[in-house]
Amino acid sequence: MKRRLTPLAAALLTAFAAPVATQQAAFAQTVQTAQTSQAEATLPEVSVKSGTDKSDYNPGTSTVGGKVATKIRDIPQSVNVINRAVLEAQGAASLQEALRNVPGITIGGAEGGQIGNNFNLRGFSARTDMYLDGSRDRGQYYRDTYYLESVEVLKGPSSMLFGRGSTGGVINQVSKAPFLTDANQVSLSADTNGGVRSTGDFNRKLSDTSAFRVEMMGQEAKTNRDQMSNQDFGVAPSLRFGIGTPTEVTFSALISHNRDMPDYGLPPVNGRSAQVSRDTFYGLNDDRTIQDVAIISARVEHKINDIWTLRNQTQFSNYVTDARETAANNVGTVTNGTFTALPTVATGNTTALPLSQLYVKLSSHDRNIHDQSLDNQTDLIGKFDTGTLKHTLIVGTEISHDEYDNTGYTRNNLPIVTLINPVYQSQPANVTSTLGNRATSSANALAAYVNDTVALNKEWKLVGGVRWDRYQAALNNSIATGTPALSRADQTVDFTSVRAGVIYQPTDAQSYYASYGTSFNPSLEQLTVTSGLQNVAPETNKSYEVGAKWDLFNGDLSLTSAIFDIEKTNARSLVTTGVYQLDGDVRVTGFELGASGHITPQWQVIGGYTHLNPTVIHASAADGTQGKTLANTPRDNMTLWTTYNLTKVWEVGGGMLYMSNRFASNTDVVSAGGYTRWDATVAYHQPKYDLRLNLLNLTNKHYIDALIPSDGGRSVPGVGITMLASVNYRF
Repeated sequence: MKRRLTPLAAALLTAFAAPVATQQAAFAQTVQTAQTSQAEATLPEVSVKSGTDKSDYNPGTSTVGGKVATKIRDIPQSVNVINRAVLEAQGAASLQEALRNVPGITIGGAEGGQIGNNFNLRGFSARTDMYLDGSRDRGQYYRDTYYLESVEVLKGPSSMLFGRGSTGGVINQVSKAPFLTDANQVSLSADTNGGVRSTGDFNRKLSDTSAFRVEMMGQEAKTNRDQMSNQDFGVAPSLRFGIGTPTEVTFSALISHNRDMPDYGLPPVNGRSAQVSRDTFYGLNDDRTIQDVAIISARVEHKINDIWTLRNQTQFSNYVTDARETAANNVGTVTNGTFTALPTVATGNTTALPLSQLYVKLSSHDRNIHDQSLDNQTDLIGKFDTGTLKHTLIVGTEISHDEYDNTGYTRNNLPIVTLINPVYQSQPANVTSTLGNRATSSANALAAYVNDTVALNKEWKLVGGVRWDRYQAALNNSIATGTPALSRADQTVDFTSVRAGVIYQPTDAQSYYASYGTSFNPSLEQLTVTSGLQNVAPETNKSYEVGAKWDLFNGDLSLTSAIFDIEKTNARSLVTTGVYQLDGDVRVTGFELGASGHITPQWQVIGGYTHLNPTVIHASAADGTQGKTLANTPRDNMTLWTTYNLTKVWEVGGGMLYMSNRFASNTDVVSAGGYTRWDATVAYHQPKYDLRLNLLNLTNKHYIDALIPSDGGRSVPGVGITMLASVNYRF
């Protein structure tokens, strides 16, 4: 199919093609010089990353399991780290693509709408469990990877470390940090869907102890689906003082602007996504979601003496969303110009009618959202001995304030389109807009915690922690909504979370552990509330996990395994309209296997497998979910990515993603079938540049990427076969 570049895509190509062409000439000169000068041929490679080998898939350490850099083998929970080496090998440009490497994570939609990233982790929503450098990043927005060094996932309830939420675990984004070397990298990529993307990463040493770094991104992203075109821009500067001194200060920011086409996918027919072309788009071609995000952080770390370190981190986040979104609302028939919805929406729109006789009524999901957060954490970290015991002690406090303002709108007289081959059109002139409810809410949180990791001897370690949280939230509706009508809600929650673990390490290559953790979910956790939930106590969760971690080949390859049991013992259950009780019981048991690192010096791998048994053990009859499988939670999920260096310059690789059948909601009415997607890559490396070709969905498999529970359950198809070419240049 012949594709034309949009003006933005053409501008991006023009902007970067010239310097790249110039640099390629420079590369050729460099290669020629290298052939005549052995000394120059062995010049050290200029890299934008310091520390470990930039191509290594196995980082060995993580900050997500203990608030300080900790060996993964010393964390008594399952941890996955997707670092920059993996992101670059896969051409992963979004957090969503990065997390495809983590088994147990699925992509979903937020309740009532599809804005930003929404993930399920081990069966539970991670909507408010997103973090940026350890601070809560609660906004709903598109998250890129250009400013990230890695993505860390800690699985299992972890309120002792992170406070409210974290039922299935947390996702922490680790941003790139300035370092003491001048280094730059620019990248350009383009794909066969017509998308184009460019990034820049520039680091400057300012003095012997300070540096400045800035990352930039601009893209016009497209998929195989009709009408989908997103324009995103971002910049992430950071300034770091006192590098290598007792007092280190880092200021950083993330500024982004997105204008994205919302994709609510396909409506259900007969319990599955409508069997129409996966390119089919239901919406208006002037829909858009405009988002502006600004996150500013300051981090001060002072080494008091050889034992104690004091650290303070403050983060302010501002998220603004202007969403004009249209989605398929009902499937039905049209007689004499009158639309009648199928009476079987509760059973997934079951019908014997041919698809050609069905129509789709469109509805709006328009909102203006202003979300703000201010978070401050102070940690005192001590490493000391008491007799033969070696302690790593963390004592900390956290104070935060959140504000959320959401005004809804309803557009009337939206079109009714055919299920097959809907007409793509702009908003008709007769469409009117009605102002809806404005929900304003705020919350203050205060927490104090202590965690100690005690090495009893060379073989045994104990981990124990306790955290107290006070979460106080209030919400006002301009229009009383729900049954009974809800105009205001107030809630104050005090909760104590615990964490305990024992680790046995008979050799440096083996680590076995057992752990227990708890977490809690206040009903106002998302600063929204459903009528009837405002006076309900928080849900509480507990987790048991037993696992093993092995480091093979002198630590080059890490293998992990774990069995776990997560139970939400007092889940909310609908008793009657507007009335909920905490008599529900939800349980997720399962096991997980993982591998990351080098099998040989040339052969790398990262992958894992998770089997889950996600079941609603008990729910009221009115809730209607007892015995059902949790929404958007496949029982089996496997990821694999591997690369092999054929020579010093040629690299080949590929991977797969397998996901079994899953449901759009806890009613188990609408489902998405299982699938396997295969990808491949080939790359050519030189000291100053890389050329890479990625092939996505090699078999052109038609699969469902995201499930959205609202409107009876909708499904967003995944990308079809796509070729992605990219070039990275370092100077």
